[in-house]
Amino acid sequence: MSLRRLAHTALLVLGLLSAFSAYYVTQLRFNYNFNDFYPAGDPDLDYYQGYTQRFGNDNDYLLLGVEAPAGKTVFDPAFLAQVDSLTQLARRQRHVLHVTSPTTLANTVVEGLGAFSLPYLNPREPGRRADDSTLIYRTPGLVGNVFSPDARAVALVLQITPDLTKPPGDSLFAALRGGITRLGLPEERVHFAGKLVAQSVFVDRLKWELVVFMSLSVLLVTGLLWLTFRTWWGVVLPLIVVLGAILWGLGVMSAFGVSIDLMTALLPLMLFVVGMSDTIHIISRYVSELGYGASKKDALRVTIKESGFGSGLSALTTSLGFFTLMTSTIRPIHNFGLFTGVAVILAFILSFTLLPAMLVLLGKPELREPRRQGHSWDGVLGRMFRTVLLRRRLIFTVSGLVLATAIGLSTRVRINSSLLDDLSKNDPVRQDFAFFERQFAGVRPFEMELKPTPGRDIYDLAVLQETERIEGYLQNTYGLRFAASPVTLVKSVRKALNGGGLAEYRLPTDTLELQRLRSKLRLFRKKAEFSALALPDGSAGRLTGRMADVGSIRADSLNDALRRHLRATVDSTVLRTRLTGSSNLIDKNNENLTLNMIQGMAIDVLMVTLIVLALFKSLRMTIVVLIPNLLPIIIVAGVMGLAGVNMKVSTSIIFTIAFGIAVDDTIHFISKLRLTLGKEPDIFKAVRRTYLLAGKAVITTSLILVGGFSTLLFSKFDGTFYVGLLIGLTLLFGVVAELTLLPLLILYFYKRPAPVAAPVATDTLSEVRGRSGR
Repeated sequence: MSLRRLAHTALLVLGLLSAFSAYYVTQLRFNYNFNDFYPAGDPDLDYYQGYTQRFGNDNDYLLLGVEAPAGKTVFDPAFLAQVDSLTQLARRQRHVLHVTSPTTLANTVVEGLGAFSLPYLNPREPGRRADDSTLIYRTPGLVGNVFSPDARAVALVLQITPDLTKPPGDSLFAALRGGITRLGLPEERVHFAGKLVAQSVFVDRLKWELVVFMSLSVLLVTGLLWLTFRTWWGVVLPLIVVLGAILWGLGVMSAFGVSIDLMTALLPLMLFVVGMSDTIHIISRYVSELGYGASKKDALRVTIKESGFGSGLSALTTSLGFFTLMTSTIRPIHNFGLFTGVAVILAFILSFTLLPAMLVLLGKPELREPRRQGHSWDGVLGRMFRTVLLRRRLIFTVSGLVLATAIGLSTRVRINSSLLDDLSKNDPVRQDFAFFERQFAGVRPFEMELKPTPGRDIYDLAVLQETERIEGYLQNTYGLRFAASPVTLVKSVRKALNGGGLAEYRLPTDTLELQRLRSKLRLFRKKAEFSALALPDGSAGRLTGRMADVGSIRADSLNDALRRHLRATVDSTVLRTRLTGSSNLIDKNNENLTLNMIQGMAIDVLMVTLIVLALFKSLRMTIVVLIPNLLPIIIVAGVMGLAGVNMKVSTSIIFTIAFGIAVDDTIHFISKLRLTLGKEPDIFKAVRRTYLLAGKAVITTSLILVGGFSTLLFSKFDGTFYVGLLIGLTLLFGVVAELTLLPLLILYFYKRPAPVAAPVATDTLSEVRGRSGR
């Protein structure tokens, strides 16, 4: 079969596979499921899932805060009329199960055989305003939950359908916002918070940012490719290959039923900039061979033979950098690592099938003129090589000082995260959440299951007393601003049975009084507000609350102190407790971040070590290769410490990804050096020739990688911003180390097996002035 026919056949097969992938890509959906970020396989997750089946989710609510007009309080009749209209609108919505609102709150009183409710607010009776406000601000559970302490804002708590997805959630938002507009409430005085808000906003931004990042990357890479090759095919062919790889990668992801989330949304951009490397190495070598006078067929043969080996190894190390993320217990990171790693391998396959096929059919490019001395890049790289050798002591000194400083600064890095740490502090969504932190109980949920010992139930007096003491610690020491438990139910029923006075809001004094209350409690046990805090049979209860989002470091400290308090003060023969909840699970991710990162880096370093040992049979060479690739990682850790950037879920992926990508160019360099050493016994000449052959591709690919990741700086997500910034810095430092430290380390430490190579390093360094101009 002729070369051209083979190329046509390859294009046909690849076209059919691409069409198949395109079909699956059309099935892709965007998703932001808060629950996906829980640590998979963790026993606490299994416990929490059972807990939610018993009591419901702790984040299936929507907070709607409304500020009173300037100069007025929440007791203004006109303002309360607007709040009441908003409450009725919320109640009518399909996915709203219950609404707690200041205009519907009432003080229940039981008299005789009947019960009646006295509203806390009487806006039509101005004379009662002072009494109303006094009662409200003395009644436990109202201030901080529904009324702000300064009486300038109120909150509506909407209990929504469990695990509500984005489409119906968006419909609910649209209905509420439409009603707010019709009521004449200014947008700046209305605030939303809750899982539903984050879910809606995150998915919409993911879609927009995916388009923006890809558009900016295509423009940037197109410009860099044109500056590098100055030919239309040097721009178009790499773009076709990489876009094809993205299509295949997304198709594979869709075929396995994985949606685009906060992490996998980075896959197209990652692949676009990372997958470009092989195409640039191939075209650079192809153009170089043509420039030295080779025929088109010979140029392609040499390019595929010599670039294929290095590109295969670099694709392996880069994909492993992503595959190591599969050690994460967080499902979005696991999926991102798996499918991006697969996509890198697909990009390698297309680079050595689709690209050569197109080059075969393209015809021999017209270059200015073949030159035995090479192209203008040779002169630039030759001067760089000479400067590196002449300034070798300075390079080693500066590298040592930078390394020592970076290690010192990296000790400042802390593992810390909060519920909305991927949003900047000035983001409107985060500011809305901050509003509830300032004016109300906060947005961080707290959950604890209460398990009476055998022979007791949740309404046993001793159990209730233990629970009350726990509540007191949580509110006075732990920082809980709102709490509810079976104690709340018993106190409320007791108050209702005793005329509704505030003094009656307390636990019964003895078992006889409690026994009289039990008959009333049984009547209400199946009501939603009761079943949310205690099981109908009384075998377990729930202590729930909200607090400020204090961050994982502070939360871990508070939880440790709470556990010590519970061990010291709670009678385990009466009551057993267990912390649980969505916040607790998110905090647990931090326990695994360091371990996962160390595992990923260890696997990466091990694979690079094995590759270098296989190529050179030299432990010295392994150290030589690792130093210029680990140095940028340590420097960036120092930058994080200096800038106060915390280690969290989104930034934990930086080091393994950056190392896997940065080592790519090193693999290309040393694989070319190995091939060159087969023809050139002089180590100096071999390193210099490798520097000239690989330098252009190293610089070009690094610029494209840094430029591609720099587009992430436009993200509104802090996590994505820092991924772009820190990986970009790592690659920038990496290319500097590649072109300065790596050749020096090779010349100083690499020893060929043959004895003739031993004296090369000293001879060559002394002869640099005579040879560098060649």
